[in-house]
Amino acid sequence: MAFSELLDLVGGLGRFQVLQTVALMVSIMWLATQSMLENFSAAVPSHRCWAPLLDNSTAQAGVPGELSPEALLAVSIPPGPNQRPHQCRRFRQPQWQLLDPNATASSWNEADTEPCVDGWVYDRSTFTSTIVTKWDLVCDSHALKPMAQSIYLAGILVGAAACGPVSDRLGRRLVLTWSYLQMAVTGTAAAFAPAFPVYCLFRFLLAFAVAGVMMSTDSLRRSPTWHHAGGLRAGSRADPLGLLAVMEWTAARARPLVMTLNSLGFSFSHFLIAAVAYGVRDWTLLQLAVSVPFFLSFLCSWWLAESARWLLTTGRLDQGLQELRRVAAINRKGAVWDSLTPEVLFSAMREELRVGQAPASLGTLLRIPGLRLRTCISTLCWFAFGFTFFGLALNLQALGSNIFLLQTLIGVVDIPAKTGTLLLLTHLGRRPTQAASLLLAGLCILANTLVPQEMGALRSALAVLGLGGVGAAFTCITVYSGELFPTVLRMTAVGLGQMAARGGAILGPLVRLLDVHSPWLPLLGYGMVLVLSGLATLLLPETQNLPLPDTIQDVQNQAAKVATHGTLGNSILKSTRF
Repeated sequence: MAFSELLDLVGGLGRFQVLQTVALMVSIMWLATQSMLENFSAAVPSHRCWAPLLDNSTAQAGVPGELSPEALLAVSIPPGPNQRPHQCRRFRQPQWQLLDPNATASSWNEADTEPCVDGWVYDRSTFTSTIVTKWDLVCDSHALKPMAQSIYLAGILVGAAACGPVSDRLGRRLVLTWSYLQMAVTGTAAAFAPAFPVYCLFRFLLAFAVAGVMMSTDSLRRSPTWHHAGGLRAGSRADPLGLLAVMEWTAARARPLVMTLNSLGFSFSHFLIAAVAYGVRDWTLLQLAVSVPFFLSFLCSWWLAESARWLLTTGRLDQGLQELRRVAAINRKGAVWDSLTPEVLFSAMREELRVGQAPASLGTLLRIPGLRLRTCISTLCWFAFGFTFFGLALNLQALGSNIFLLQTLIGVVDIPAKTGTLLLLTHLGRRPTQAASLLLAGLCILANTLVPQEMGALRSALAVLGLGGVGAAFTCITVYSGELFPTVLRMTAVGLGQMAARGGAILGPLVRLLDVHSPWLPLLGYGMVLVLSGLATLLLPETQNLPLPDTIQDVQNQAAKVATHGTLGNSILKSTRF
Protein backbone atom coordinates (compact mmCIF):
# COMPACT_ATOMS: atom_id res chain seq x y z
CA MET A 1 0.00 0.00 0.00
CA ALA A 2 1.44 3.38 -1.03
CA PHE A 3 1.37 6.44 1.23
CA SER A 4 -1.24 8.12 -0.99
CA GLU A 5 -3.60 5.24 -0.20
CA LEU A 6 -2.91 5.63 3.52
CA LEU A 7 -3.72 9.31 3.16
CA ASP A 8 -7.06 8.49 1.55
CA LEU A 9 -7.85 6.24 4.52
CA VAL A 10 -7.26 8.88 7.21
CA GLY A 11 -8.66 11.76 5.13
CA GLY A 12 -6.66 13.89 2.74
CA LEU A 13 -8.87 16.94 3.02
CA GLY A 14 -10.64 17.39 6.33
CA ARG A 15 -10.68 19.36 9.56
CA PHE A 16 -7.09 18.47 10.36
CA GLN A 17 -5.79 19.85 7.06
CA VAL A 18 -7.84 23.04 7.42
CA LEU A 19 -6.65 23.70 10.98
CA GLN A 20 -3.00 22.98 10.23
CA THR A 21 -3.06 25.08 7.04
CA VAL A 22 -4.54 28.06 8.87
CA ALA A 23 -2.08 27.74 11.76
CA LEU A 24 0.95 27.61 9.48
CA MET A 25 -0.34 30.33 7.14
CA VAL A 26 -0.75 32.78 10.04
CA SER A 27 2.75 31.89 11.20
CA ILE A 28 4.11 32.46 7.69
CA MET A 29 2.56 35.94 7.63
CA TRP A 30 4.40 36.94 10.81
CA LEU A 31 7.59 35.23 9.68
CA ALA A 32 7.73 37.20 6.43
CA THR A 33 7.41 40.51 8.30
CA GLN A 34 10.93 39.96 9.67
CA SER A 35 12.42 40.38 6.19
CA MET A 36 10.58 43.67 5.56
CA LEU A 37 10.98 44.96 9.12
CA GLU A 38 14.01 47.20 8.50
CA ASN A 39 12.08 49.30 6.00
CA PHE A 40 10.65 50.83 9.17
CA SER A 41 12.92 49.94 12.09
CA ALA A 42 15.94 51.13 10.06
CA ALA A 43 14.30 54.09 8.31
CA VAL A 44 16.65 57.04 7.79
CA PRO A 45 14.98 60.29 8.91
CA SER A 46 16.03 63.74 7.80
CA HIS A 47 19.01 64.85 9.85
CA ARG A 48 21.65 67.53 10.29
CA CYS A 49 24.66 68.12 12.49
CA TRP A 50 24.19 69.20 16.08
CA ALA A 51 25.03 72.94 16.20
CA PRO A 52 25.38 75.13 19.32
CA LEU A 53 23.32 78.02 17.97
CA LEU A 54 20.47 75.65 17.10
CA ASP A 55 20.55 73.12 19.91
CA ASN A 56 22.23 74.74 22.90
CA SER A 57 20.11 77.23 24.84
CA THR A 58 23.20 78.86 26.41
CA ALA A 59 24.74 79.58 23.01
CA GLN A 60 21.40 80.88 21.70
CA ALA A 61 21.20 83.33 24.60
CA GLY A 62 24.46 84.92 23.47
CA VAL A 63 23.17 85.70 19.96
CA PRO A 64 22.77 89.45 19.48
CA GLY A 65 19.32 90.54 18.33
CA GLU A 66 16.36 88.41 17.41
CA LEU A 67 17.19 85.89 14.69
CA SER A 68 14.75 83.38 13.24
CA PRO A 69 15.48 79.63 13.34
CA GLU A 70 16.01 79.78 9.56
CA ALA A 71 18.70 82.43 9.96
CA LEU A 72 20.46 80.46 12.69
CA LEU A 73 20.33 77.38 10.47
CA ALA A 74 21.86 79.30 7.55
CA VAL A 75 24.87 80.48 9.59
CA SER A 76 25.39 77.09 11.27
CA ILE A 77 24.84 74.47 8.54
CA PRO A 78 26.16 74.77 4.96
CA PRO A 79 23.87 73.92 2.04
CA GLY A 80 24.10 70.38 0.71
CA PRO A 81 24.10 69.05 -2.87
CA ASN A 82 20.35 69.63 -3.19
CA GLN A 83 20.63 73.14 -1.66
CA ARG A 84 18.99 71.88 1.52
CA PRO A 85 20.92 71.93 4.83
CA HIS A 86 23.87 69.57 4.59
CA GLN A 87 23.26 66.33 6.49
CA CYS A 88 26.87 65.51 7.27
CA ARG A 89 28.77 68.81 7.78
CA ARG A 90 28.48 72.01 9.81
CA PHE A 91 30.35 75.32 9.96
CA ARG A 92 33.24 75.44 12.40
CA GLN A 93 32.18 78.96 13.36
CA PRO A 94 28.91 80.78 12.63
CA GLN A 95 29.11 82.40 9.19
CA TRP A 96 27.38 85.68 10.01
CA GLN A 97 28.23 87.11 6.61
CA LEU A 98 25.68 84.74 5.08
CA LEU A 99 22.90 86.86 6.60
CA ASP A 100 23.84 89.58 4.12
CA PRO A 101 21.22 89.54 1.31
CA ASN A 102 24.06 89.91 -1.20
CA ALA A 103 25.97 86.88 0.11
CA THR A 104 26.83 84.20 -2.44
CA ALA A 105 28.28 80.70 -2.40
CA SER A 106 31.75 82.21 -2.56
CA SER A 107 31.19 83.75 0.87
CA TRP A 108 32.45 80.49 2.44
CA ASN A 109 34.58 77.49 1.43
CA GLU A 110 34.96 73.86 2.40
CA ALA A 111 37.69 74.70 4.92
CA ASP A 112 35.09 76.53 7.01
CA THR A 113 33.19 73.26 7.60
CA GLU A 114 33.76 70.14 9.65
CA PRO A 115 32.04 66.76 10.16
CA CYS A 116 29.32 66.28 12.75
CA VAL A 117 31.72 65.83 15.66
CA ASP A 118 28.96 66.40 18.25
CA GLY A 119 26.41 64.08 16.68
CA TRP A 120 23.21 64.61 14.75
CA VAL A 121 19.74 65.99 15.23
CA TYR A 122 17.00 63.84 13.66
CA ASP A 123 13.51 64.57 12.43
CA ARG A 124 11.29 62.45 14.67
CA SER A 125 7.95 63.39 13.13
CA THR A 126 7.51 60.00 11.41
CA PHE A 127 9.48 57.63 13.65
CA THR A 128 10.31 58.42 17.24
CA SER A 129 13.27 56.05 17.08
CA THR A 130 15.03 53.76 14.60
CA ILE A 131 18.29 51.83 14.70
CA VAL A 132 19.71 54.64 12.53
CA THR A 133 18.98 57.27 15.16
CA LYS A 134 20.09 54.99 18.00
CA TRP A 135 23.52 54.19 16.57
CA ASP A 136 23.95 57.13 14.15
CA LEU A 137 24.09 55.02 10.99
CA VAL A 138 24.42 58.06 8.75
CA CYS A 139 27.13 59.92 6.80
CA ASP A 140 30.40 57.98 7.13
CA SER A 141 28.49 55.10 8.77
CA HIS A 142 25.64 54.96 6.24
CA ALA A 143 26.99 51.68 4.76
CA LEU A 144 26.23 49.88 8.03
CA LYS A 145 22.48 49.83 7.33
CA PRO A 146 22.63 47.79 4.07
CA MET A 147 25.36 45.73 5.71
CA ALA A 148 22.95 44.82 8.52
CA GLN A 149 20.35 43.77 5.94
CA SER A 150 22.89 41.61 4.14
CA ILE A 151 23.93 40.01 7.44
CA TYR A 152 20.29 39.09 8.06
CA LEU A 153 19.98 37.58 4.58
CA ALA A 154 23.28 35.73 5.07
CA GLY A 155 21.72 34.19 8.18
CA ILE A 156 18.96 32.75 6.00
CA LEU A 157 21.55 31.29 3.63
CA VAL A 158 23.54 29.66 6.45
CA GLY A 159 20.39 28.51 8.22
CA ALA A 160 19.04 26.88 5.07
CA ALA A 161 22.29 24.98 4.59
CA ALA A 162 22.32 23.80 8.21
CA CYS A 163 18.67 23.18 9.02
CA GLY A 164 17.85 21.07 5.95
CA PRO A 165 20.11 18.14 6.96
CA VAL A 166 19.13 18.53 10.62
CA SER A 167 15.45 18.38 9.65
CA ASP A 168 16.12 15.16 7.72
CA ARG A 169 17.88 13.68 10.73
CA LEU A 170 15.74 14.83 13.67
CA GLY A 171 12.38 15.45 12.06
CA ARG A 172 10.44 18.42 10.76
CA ARG A 173 8.42 19.26 13.85
CA LEU A 174 11.37 19.30 16.25
CA VAL A 175 13.33 21.71 14.04
CA LEU A 176 10.18 23.78 13.45
CA THR A 177 9.47 24.04 17.18
CA TRP A 178 13.05 24.97 18.05
CA SER A 179 13.15 27.53 15.23
CA TYR A 180 10.00 29.23 16.53
CA LEU A 181 11.55 29.48 19.97
CA GLN A 182 14.83 30.81 18.59
CA MET A 183 12.97 33.41 16.52
CA ALA A 184 11.04 34.59 19.57
CA VAL A 185 14.11 34.77 21.83
CA THR A 186 16.58 36.34 19.38
CA GLY A 187 13.98 38.74 17.98
CA THR A 188 13.15 39.92 21.49
CA ALA A 189 16.84 40.15 22.40
CA ALA A 190 17.54 42.26 19.28
CA ALA A 191 15.11 44.88 20.60
CA PHE A 192 17.34 45.37 23.66
CA ALA A 193 20.74 45.07 21.94
CA PRO A 194 23.21 47.46 23.63
CA ALA A 195 25.39 47.91 20.53
CA PHE A 196 25.03 47.66 16.78
CA PRO A 197 27.27 44.55 16.36
CA VAL A 198 25.19 42.76 19.01
CA TYR A 199 22.02 43.76 17.15
CA CYS A 200 23.45 42.32 13.92
CA LEU A 201 24.36 39.09 15.72
CA PHE A 202 20.82 38.63 17.05
CA ARG A 203 19.36 39.43 13.61
CA PHE A 204 21.68 36.81 12.07
CA LEU A 205 20.49 34.21 14.58
CA LEU A 206 16.91 35.27 13.95
CA ALA A 207 17.38 34.78 10.20
CA PHE A 208 18.98 31.39 10.87
CA ALA A 209 15.78 30.39 12.65
CA VAL A 210 13.63 31.83 9.83
CA ALA A 211 15.42 29.45 7.49
CA GLY A 212 14.75 26.67 9.96
CA VAL A 213 11.02 27.30 9.74
CA MET A 214 11.22 27.40 5.95
CA MET A 215 13.29 24.23 5.61
CA SER A 216 11.47 22.17 8.23
CA THR A 217 8.17 22.85 6.52
CA ASP A 218 9.55 21.58 3.22
CA SER A 219 8.26 18.05 3.58
CA LEU A 220 6.88 17.43 0.12
CA ARG A 221 10.15 16.56 -1.53
CA ARG A 222 9.60 12.84 -1.00
CA SER A 223 5.91 12.87 -1.91
CA PRO A 224 4.52 11.55 -5.19
CA THR A 225 4.59 14.04 -8.02
CA TRP A 226 1.23 15.43 -8.97
CA HIS A 227 0.88 15.06 -12.71
CA HIS A 228 -1.74 17.06 -14.50
CA ALA A 229 -1.75 18.14 -18.10
CA GLY A 230 -0.40 21.66 -18.13
CA GLY A 231 -0.62 21.85 -14.34
CA LEU A 232 1.93 22.47 -11.61
CA ARG A 233 4.28 19.74 -10.51
CA ALA A 234 4.00 19.98 -6.77
CA GLY A 235 6.61 17.37 -6.04
CA SER A 236 9.54 19.30 -7.37
CA ARG A 237 10.49 21.24 -4.28
CA ALA A 238 9.82 24.29 -6.41
CA ASP A 239 8.93 26.68 -3.63
CA PRO A 240 12.16 28.40 -2.51
CA LEU A 241 10.68 29.19 0.85
CA GLY A 242 9.49 25.65 1.57
CA LEU A 243 6.08 24.08 1.04
CA LEU A 244 4.06 23.71 4.20
CA ALA A 245 4.38 20.50 6.17
CA VAL A 246 0.62 20.13 5.83
CA MET A 247 1.19 19.32 2.13
CA GLU A 248 2.13 15.75 3.00
CA TRP A 249 -1.17 15.41 4.81
CA THR A 250 -3.18 16.88 1.93
CA ALA A 251 -4.79 15.03 -0.98
CA ALA A 252 -3.27 15.73 -4.40
CA ARG A 253 -6.42 17.45 -5.68
CA ALA A 254 -6.17 20.07 -2.91
CA ARG A 255 -2.42 20.72 -3.09
CA PRO A 256 -2.69 23.58 -5.62
CA LEU A 257 -5.01 25.40 -3.21
CA VAL A 258 -2.60 24.89 -0.31
CA MET A 259 0.31 26.08 -2.47
CA THR A 260 -1.64 29.21 -3.36
CA LEU A 261 -2.55 29.92 0.27
CA ASN A 262 1.10 29.46 1.26
CA SER A 263 2.20 31.94 -1.38
CA LEU A 264 -0.51 34.43 -0.47
CA GLY A 265 0.62 34.27 3.15
CA PHE A 266 3.79 36.08 2.09
CA SER A 267 1.69 38.60 0.14
CA PHE A 268 -0.51 39.34 3.15
CA SER A 269 2.61 39.93 5.24
CA HIS A 270 3.13 43.22 3.35
CA PHE A 271 -0.19 44.48 4.69
CA LEU A 272 0.61 43.19 8.17
CA ILE A 273 4.01 44.86 8.54
CA ALA A 274 2.69 48.13 7.07
CA ALA A 275 -0.20 48.17 9.56
CA VAL A 276 1.93 47.24 12.58
CA ALA A 277 4.65 49.77 11.68
CA TYR A 278 2.05 52.50 11.13
CA GLY A 279 0.78 51.99 14.66
CA VAL A 280 4.17 51.43 16.33
CA ARG A 281 6.71 54.15 15.49
CA ASP A 282 9.48 53.16 17.94
CA TRP A 283 11.89 50.55 16.57
CA THR A 284 12.26 48.70 19.88
CA LEU A 285 8.51 48.25 20.28
CA LEU A 286 8.17 47.35 16.60
CA GLN A 287 10.87 44.68 16.90
CA LEU A 288 9.01 43.26 19.89
CA ALA A 289 5.65 43.43 18.12
CA VAL A 290 6.81 41.14 15.30
CA SER A 291 8.89 38.81 17.52
CA VAL A 292 6.82 38.10 20.62
CA PRO A 293 4.02 36.32 18.63
CA PHE A 294 6.48 33.52 17.91
CA PHE A 295 6.28 32.47 21.54
CA LEU A 296 2.67 31.58 20.71
CA SER A 297 3.80 29.82 17.52
CA PHE A 298 6.26 27.84 19.64
CA LEU A 299 3.45 26.67 21.93
CA CYS A 300 1.10 25.86 19.04
CA SER A 301 3.78 23.94 17.15
CA TRP A 302 3.58 21.11 19.68
CA TRP A 303 0.12 20.37 18.30
CA LEU A 304 1.35 20.04 14.70
CA ALA A 305 1.76 16.54 13.32
CA GLU A 306 5.15 15.20 12.36
CA SER A 307 5.68 14.34 8.71
CA ALA A 308 4.28 10.83 8.40
CA ARG A 309 6.34 10.17 5.28
CA TRP A 310 9.52 11.08 7.19
CA LEU A 311 8.52 8.76 10.02
CA LEU A 312 7.98 5.89 7.59
CA THR A 313 11.17 6.40 5.60
CA THR A 314 13.22 6.53 8.83
CA GLY A 315 11.63 3.35 10.19
CA ARG A 316 9.63 4.97 13.02
CA LEU A 317 6.54 2.85 12.39
CA ASP A 318 5.02 3.19 15.86
CA GLN A 319 5.14 7.00 15.73
CA GLY A 320 3.85 6.97 12.18
CA LEU A 321 0.94 4.78 13.20
CA GLN A 322 0.16 7.10 16.12
CA GLU A 323 0.17 10.20 13.90
CA LEU A 324 -2.02 8.57 11.25
CA ARG A 325 -4.57 7.48 13.84
CA ARG A 326 -4.56 10.95 15.36
CA VAL A 327 -5.27 12.56 11.99
CA ALA A 328 -8.00 10.00 11.31
CA ALA A 329 -9.67 10.87 14.63
CA ILE A 330 -9.59 14.63 13.94
CA ASN A 331 -11.04 14.00 10.46
CA ARG A 332 -13.71 11.75 12.02
CA LYS A 333 -12.38 8.66 10.27
CA GLY A 334 -12.16 6.54 13.40
CA ALA A 335 -13.60 3.57 11.57
CA VAL A 336 -10.32 3.04 9.69
CA TRP A 337 -8.28 2.42 12.85
CA ASP A 338 -8.47 -1.35 12.32
CA SER A 339 -7.01 -0.90 8.81
CA LEU A 340 -3.99 0.97 10.17
CA THR A 341 -1.69 -1.81 11.32
CA PRO A 342 2.11 -2.05 11.62
CA GLU A 343 2.09 -4.47 8.67
CA VAL A 344 0.32 -1.93 6.45
CA LEU A 345 2.78 0.80 7.45
CA PHE A 346 5.72 -1.52 6.85
CA SER A 347 4.42 -2.12 3.34
CA ALA A 348 4.10 1.63 2.77
CA MET A 349 7.64 2.17 4.07
CA ARG A 350 9.04 -0.38 1.63
CA GLU A 351 7.16 1.30 -1.21
CA GLU A 352 8.54 4.74 -0.27
CA LEU A 353 12.10 3.44 -0.11
CA ARG A 354 11.65 1.62 -3.42
CA VAL A 355 10.49 4.69 -5.36
CA GLY A 356 12.92 7.06 -3.64
CA GLN A 357 15.83 8.19 -5.79
CA ALA A 358 19.04 9.73 -4.60
CA PRO A 359 19.84 12.99 -6.37
CA ALA A 360 22.75 13.03 -8.79
CA SER A 361 25.78 15.23 -8.34
CA LEU A 362 26.09 18.89 -9.29
CA GLY A 363 28.80 17.97 -11.77
CA THR A 364 26.24 16.13 -13.89
CA LEU A 365 24.29 19.36 -14.39
CA LEU A 366 27.36 21.14 -15.71
CA ARG A 367 28.88 18.27 -17.67
CA ILE A 368 25.99 17.56 -20.07
CA PRO A 369 25.60 20.42 -22.64
CA GLY A 370 21.79 20.52 -22.70
CA LEU A 371 21.53 20.51 -18.92
CA ARG A 372 24.38 22.98 -18.58
CA LEU A 373 22.47 25.64 -20.52
CA ARG A 374 19.31 25.02 -18.50
CA THR A 375 21.26 25.14 -15.25
CA CYS A 376 23.03 28.41 -16.04
CA ILE A 377 19.90 30.25 -17.21
CA SER A 378 17.68 28.88 -14.44
CA THR A 379 20.28 29.86 -11.83
CA LEU A 380 20.55 33.32 -13.38
CA CYS A 381 16.77 33.79 -13.10
CA TRP A 382 16.83 32.73 -9.45
CA PHE A 383 19.72 35.12 -8.80
CA ALA A 384 17.91 37.98 -10.57
CA PHE A 385 14.87 37.52 -8.33
CA GLY A 386 16.79 37.59 -5.03
CA PHE A 387 19.17 40.33 -6.16
CA THR A 388 16.47 42.72 -7.38
CA PHE A 389 13.63 42.04 -4.96
CA PHE A 390 15.66 42.43 -1.78
CA GLY A 391 17.70 45.26 -3.24
CA LEU A 392 14.55 47.30 -3.92
CA ALA A 393 12.03 46.04 -1.37
CA LEU A 394 14.38 46.72 1.55
CA ASN A 395 14.92 50.34 0.50
CA LEU A 396 11.43 51.75 0.05
CA GLN A 397 12.56 55.21 1.15
CA ALA A 398 14.42 55.55 -2.15
CA LEU A 399 11.22 54.73 -4.08
CA GLY A 400 8.80 57.20 -2.47
CA SER A 401 8.10 59.36 0.54
CA ASN A 402 5.25 57.33 2.05
CA ILE A 403 6.79 53.97 2.87
CA PHE A 404 3.63 52.72 4.62
CA LEU A 405 1.62 53.21 1.43
CA LEU A 406 4.37 51.70 -0.73
CA GLN A 407 4.58 48.59 1.45
CA THR A 408 0.81 48.18 1.19
CA LEU A 409 0.82 48.70 -2.59
CA ILE A 410 3.47 46.01 -2.99
CA GLY A 411 1.10 43.58 -1.29
CA VAL A 412 -1.84 44.81 -3.40
CA VAL A 413 0.11 44.21 -6.63
CA ASP A 414 1.68 40.96 -5.43
CA ILE A 415 -1.62 39.12 -5.01
CA PRO A 416 -2.95 39.52 -8.60
CA ALA A 417 0.60 39.13 -9.94
CA LYS A 418 0.93 35.68 -8.38
CA THR A 419 -2.60 34.47 -9.12
CA GLY A 420 -2.58 35.93 -12.63
CA THR A 421 0.79 34.37 -13.37
CA LEU A 422 -0.54 30.93 -12.52
CA LEU A 423 -3.22 31.43 -15.19
CA LEU A 424 -0.68 32.66 -17.73
CA LEU A 425 1.54 29.68 -17.06
CA THR A 426 -1.34 27.38 -17.95
CA HIS A 427 -2.60 29.22 -21.04
CA LEU A 428 0.40 31.11 -22.41
CA GLY A 429 3.22 28.75 -21.44
CA ARG A 430 6.23 28.76 -19.15
CA ARG A 431 8.91 30.35 -21.32
CA PRO A 432 6.98 33.42 -22.59
CA THR A 433 5.53 34.11 -19.14
CA GLN A 434 8.95 33.88 -17.49
CA ALA A 435 10.62 36.08 -20.10
CA ALA A 436 7.81 38.67 -20.13
CA SER A 437 7.72 39.03 -16.34
CA LEU A 438 11.48 39.54 -16.12
CA LEU A 439 11.58 41.99 -19.02
CA LEU A 440 8.60 43.98 -17.70
CA ALA A 441 10.18 44.27 -14.26
CA GLY A 442 13.55 45.24 -15.72
CA LEU A 443 12.12 47.89 -18.06
CA CYS A 444 10.07 49.46 -15.24
CA ILE A 445 13.16 49.72 -13.04
CA LEU A 446 15.32 51.07 -15.88
CA ALA A 447 12.63 53.65 -16.70
CA ASN A 448 12.94 54.94 -13.14
CA THR A 449 16.51 56.02 -13.87
CA LEU A 450 15.08 58.61 -16.29
CA VAL A 451 12.36 59.95 -13.99
CA PRO A 452 13.30 63.07 -11.95
CA GLN A 453 13.20 62.81 -8.17
CA GLU A 454 10.48 65.47 -8.10
CA MET A 455 8.01 63.12 -9.86
CA GLY A 456 7.57 60.96 -6.78
CA ALA A 457 4.21 59.47 -7.76
CA LEU A 458 5.50 58.21 -11.11
CA ARG A 459 8.66 56.82 -9.53
CA SER A 460 6.61 54.97 -6.92
CA ALA A 461 4.23 53.57 -9.56
CA LEU A 462 7.10 52.27 -11.70
CA ALA A 463 8.80 50.77 -8.67
CA VAL A 464 5.65 48.95 -7.52
CA LEU A 465 5.03 47.65 -11.06
CA GLY A 466 8.64 46.49 -11.23
CA LEU A 467 8.35 44.64 -7.93
CA GLY A 468 5.07 43.14 -9.15
CA GLY A 469 6.92 41.84 -12.19
CA VAL A 470 9.63 40.41 -9.95
CA GLY A 471 6.92 38.66 -7.91
CA ALA A 472 5.46 37.21 -11.11
CA ALA A 473 8.93 36.06 -12.17
CA PHE A 474 9.32 34.37 -8.79
CA THR A 475 6.10 32.42 -9.32
CA CYS A 476 7.25 31.41 -12.80
CA ILE A 477 10.68 30.22 -11.79
CA THR A 478 9.35 28.12 -8.91
CA VAL A 479 7.29 26.16 -11.45
CA TYR A 480 9.53 26.35 -14.53
CA SER A 481 12.79 25.28 -12.87
CA GLY A 482 11.15 22.16 -11.47
CA GLU A 483 10.03 21.10 -14.95
CA LEU A 484 13.34 21.72 -16.75
CA PHE A 485 15.28 18.98 -14.97
CA PRO A 486 14.84 15.22 -14.61
CA THR A 487 13.78 13.70 -11.32
CA VAL A 488 17.27 12.44 -10.49
CA LEU A 489 18.63 16.02 -10.75
CA ARG A 490 15.63 18.14 -9.85
CA MET A 491 16.41 18.66 -6.17
CA THR A 492 20.05 19.46 -6.97
CA ALA A 493 19.15 21.95 -9.72
CA VAL A 494 16.41 23.74 -7.81
CA GLY A 495 18.55 23.76 -4.66
CA LEU A 496 21.33 25.42 -6.65
CA GLY A 497 18.84 28.01 -7.87
CA GLN A 498 17.65 28.70 -4.35
CA MET A 499 21.22 29.21 -3.18
CA ALA A 500 21.74 31.63 -6.08
CA ALA A 501 18.60 33.55 -5.04
CA ARG A 502 19.85 33.83 -1.46
CA GLY A 503 23.28 34.89 -2.67
CA GLY A 504 21.65 37.53 -4.84
CA ALA A 505 19.60 38.67 -1.85
CA ILE A 506 22.80 39.22 0.15
CA LEU A 507 24.36 41.29 -2.66
CA GLY A 508 21.20 43.28 -3.45
CA PRO A 509 21.31 45.70 -0.49
CA LEU A 510 25.08 46.22 -0.88
CA VAL A 511 24.66 47.44 -4.47
CA ARG A 512 22.82 50.45 -3.06
CA LEU A 513 26.17 51.74 -1.81
CA LEU A 514 26.86 52.79 -5.42
CA ASP A 515 24.41 55.67 -4.98
CA VAL A 516 27.23 57.77 -3.48
CA HIS A 517 28.51 58.06 -7.07
CA SER A 518 25.11 58.45 -8.74
CA PRO A 519 21.57 57.73 -7.50
CA TRP A 520 20.67 55.87 -10.69
CA LEU A 521 23.55 53.36 -10.61
CA PRO A 522 21.82 50.81 -8.29
CA LEU A 523 18.64 50.95 -10.39
CA LEU A 524 20.70 50.42 -13.54
CA GLY A 525 22.28 47.33 -12.00
CA TYR A 526 18.95 45.86 -10.88
CA GLY A 527 17.25 46.57 -14.20
CA MET A 528 20.05 45.20 -16.40
CA VAL A 529 20.23 41.92 -14.48
CA LEU A 530 16.48 41.42 -14.98
CA VAL A 531 16.56 42.29 -18.68
CA LEU A 532 19.52 39.98 -19.35
CA SER A 533 17.77 37.17 -17.46
CA GLY A 534 14.58 37.72 -19.45
CA LEU A 535 16.42 37.56 -22.76
CA ALA A 536 18.37 34.49 -21.67
CA THR A 537 15.09 32.73 -20.79
CA LEU A 538 14.18 32.73 -24.50
CA LEU A 539 16.95 30.16 -25.00
CA LEU A 540 15.17 27.65 -22.74
CA PRO A 541 12.73 25.03 -24.07
CA GLU A 542 8.99 25.21 -23.43
CA THR A 543 7.79 22.61 -20.90
CA GLN A 544 4.04 23.19 -20.94
CA ASN A 545 2.01 19.99 -21.44
CA LEU A 546 5.18 17.89 -21.53
CA PRO A 547 5.54 14.90 -19.20
CA LEU A 548 7.85 15.53 -16.29
CA PRO A 549 11.24 13.97 -17.20
CA ASP A 550 12.49 11.25 -14.88
CA THR A 551 15.92 10.60 -16.37
CA ILE A 552 18.60 12.51 -18.25
CA GLN A 553 17.69 10.49 -21.34
CA ASP A 554 14.12 11.82 -21.09
CA VAL A 555 15.47 15.37 -21.28
CA GLN A 556 17.60 14.55 -24.29
CA ASN A 557 14.65 12.84 -26.02
CA GLN A 558 12.47 15.92 -25.45
CA ALA A 559 15.19 18.15 -26.89
CA ALA A 560 15.53 15.88 -29.91
CA LYS A 561 11.78 16.00 -30.54
CA VAL A 562 11.79 19.80 -30.37
CA ALA A 563 14.70 19.93 -32.79
CA THR A 564 12.97 17.50 -35.16
CA HIS A 565 9.75 19.51 -35.12
CA GLY A 566 11.70 22.70 -35.72
CA THR A 567 13.54 21.17 -38.72
CA LEU A 568 10.29 19.80 -40.13
CA GLY A 569 8.60 23.19 -39.76
CA ASN A 570 11.45 24.95 -41.57
CA SER A 571 11.27 22.42 -44.41
CA ILE A 572 7.55 23.01 -44.82
CA LEU A 573 8.04 26.77 -44.88
CA LYS A 574 10.74 26.49 -47.53
CA SER A 575 8.62 24.21 -49.70
CA THR A 576 5.65 26.60 -49.62
CA ARG A 577 7.77 29.41 -51.00
CA PHE A 578 8.15 27.68 -54.40
